[in-house]
Amino acid sequence: MKTGSKALAIVLLFVGLALVNYLASSIPARLDATAESIYSLSSGTKTLLGKIEEPVTLDLYFSKDATGLPIAYKNYAARVTEMLRQYVRASHGKLVLNVINPQPDSPQEEKATAAGLTPQVSQQGGDQFFFGLVVTQADQQKNIPAFTPQREQFLEYDLSKLIYGVQQLDKPKLGLLTSLPIQGTDPQQMQMMMMMRQQPQPGQYVADEWAQSFNIIKVEQTANELPANLSALAVIHPESVSPKLQFAIDQFLLSGKPVFLAVDPSSQYFKRQGGQQAMMGGPTPNVSSDLPTLLNAYGITYDPQKVVGDLENATQVQTQGGGVARYPIWLSLRKNNFSQKSLPTAQLSSAMFIEAGSIAQKAGSTLTFTPLVETSAQSGDIASMMLQFAQPDDVSKQITPSGKKTIAALVSGKFKSAFPDGAPKDEPKPDDAAKKDEKKPEPAKTADSLKESKTTSTLFVIADTDWLFDDYSVRKFNFFGQTAAEPFNDNLAFASNTVEFLGGSQDLISIRGKGTSLRPFDVVRKMEVEAQKQYQDKLTALDARLQQVQTKLSELQGKKTEGNRLVASPEVTKAIEDFQKQSAQMRGERREIRRALREGIDALENKLLVLNLLASPLLVGVFGFWFYRSRKN
Repeated sequence: MKTGSKALAIVLLFVGLALVNYLASSIPARLDATAESIYSLSSGTKTLLGKIEEPVTLDLYFSKDATGLPIAYKNYAARVTEMLRQYVRASHGKLVLNVINPQPDSPQEEKATAAGLTPQVSQQGGDQFFFGLVVTQADQQKNIPAFTPQREQFLEYDLSKLIYGVQQLDKPKLGLLTSLPIQGTDPQQMQMMMMMRQQPQPGQYVADEWAQSFNIIKVEQTANELPANLSALAVIHPESVSPKLQFAIDQFLLSGKPVFLAVDPSSQYFKRQGGQQAMMGGPTPNVSSDLPTLLNAYGITYDPQKVVGDLENATQVQTQGGGVARYPIWLSLRKNNFSQKSLPTAQLSSAMFIEAGSIAQKAGSTLTFTPLVETSAQSGDIASMMLQFAQPDDVSKQITPSGKKTIAALVSGKFKSAFPDGAPKDEPKPDDAAKKDEKKPEPAKTADSLKESKTTSTLFVIADTDWLFDDYSVRKFNFFGQTAAEPFNDNLAFASNTVEFLGGSQDLISIRGKGTSLRPFDVVRKMEVEAQKQYQDKLTALDARLQQVQTKLSELQGKKTEGNRLVASPEVTKAIEDFQKQSAQMRGERREIRRALREGIDALENKLLVLNLLASPLLVGVFGFWFYRSRKN
């Protein structure tokens, strides 16, 4: 009888566990204990879902039965599915989710292809599979052609942007005035460049990011006015901007429309262009940019001849000798360098700026000046002309820390016009002097220009342009035969956040940069860094000794016998033998470092494995013991 009771108790225990799991999965509430709340919906997403007026259908296509499907994609598919279910719960009936498993040669596969999804092929030689999303509202349809685990940190943003985008019939217009190839070579110029055997400039990913939310309208630098109906304006590295176009920018800002302004004291792009043009005998481009008339009127100080160096946030670069040095004018900024209270930067954790300048607010300005990106207190200025031939170590010696520097800021309030006397007049032409006495018709009356902002105006200013280039923001790789990019910092997110904050949907801002479910082991990383440092120091010493021996050997090249043979002295022979012994010893030490590193990591992994395996049984055992003692008492 006792045995039967125990067996029944065990059966009931398993049934209870199954019921607990079922009830837990049915309860809509969730507890997200991750550091960055990656399994919870952002407030921006919830607000966006609350604005949906007509039902939206989400069709998630995933070929879960495909052979050779990587385990990473199976896990990520579960992650995407659960995230979409959270969207459905938060939408209160406005979203409908369909999870579809498209079999080969089936109607579902044809629908996936017709909707623009891209079939992927497993690198393990398995079947091709679909893993994408189609979002539909009425006759509007958008998609994510192929999910990739590498973009997990932007999963919520990608989903929310797709749902937001399918509800927009017309994109807002973003004017783009720039001397840099942000959008790449103009199609009209591409054919001419190819005929002249010149390489067309590729576009940057930041333009693709902006194009997903905006209709980008190019503004020529020779223009005298801005295109009509712009929602926002981006001015990047302006050069030779006419007074009339500057007046148009001024009036655009004063009318309440936002402006994104990026200037630079030392553009890496134009530095490279200058080297190429110098070899061909062409003119040297202007590597610095400025709009002094506008910036001075808006109470902003900026020196186009000064570059900021930060000794604390210097980027590690490789020197010509093969070593590694800290380069303080290449800024690798972290979370504490971003404003945590401003929407464009609140979610950012890293960024890179190359030879950036600094901006500040003039004394007496009544505008609100909000720093978004600041360096550390170990920062100072250095003249950009001093950087042409300076080595990283030399640059560090020339920097005298003078406190934090502001790289980017938001300026808002009621701006005073940079043109208080109205629109600038046309410059007289040479032949106008001869016609001075001729009677001229009365000029047509123009509308009065704005002397002050109609309402609160917003200006974003940043003293760098290189951060917008792919070289300093993304890592490109081949993804199933197509070129894809993985951000290695938050430069792209910063650019998109800022422009969307200025002229797009602010609901999307709080969604970016939420992290990934793959959590790094900081202890392991520190062990690897320390071992790598030891290895690098010894390798540098080895290279130095090698250089010494090579120098001695070079000195002997001129000492030939009559038979044109090299006779090495006993001293050099001994030096070579010593070096060979040291080299063999160094290789042994290197193996020991790697072995010790591997043993430390293996020991840590074993501890974590044991902890994971024993944690649940121990917790159950402790609970059982407590329950037993409670009943006994």
